[in-house]
Amino acid sequence: MNRGGTGEHEGQREGGSRMALPVGSYAVDTRTGQLGRVMGHEGPYVQLRPLGGGREWDCAPEAVRGVTLAEHDRPRAGEDGAPVG
Repeated sequence: MNRGGTGEHEGQREGGSRMALPVGSYAVDTRTGQLGRVMGHEGPYVQLRPLGGGREWDCAPEAVRGVTLAEHDRPRAGEDGAPVG
């Protein structure tokens, strides 16, 4: 299982171009601060699902980033889908 964070923002290549986060990784919707798990990639969108379960939502790739270690290691921060920031 890919837990997301390495301490750096994932989903960003050197030089600033974006790459797709892998299915199963943790991600943050930067528009809302909501934490989710990447469920897939549909068309131009990344599909995220709240960690506690619930309805998936689509997010533009430029508004998604991998979680940092600090975000991931919070005591289940965002487990109910609440914003992490």
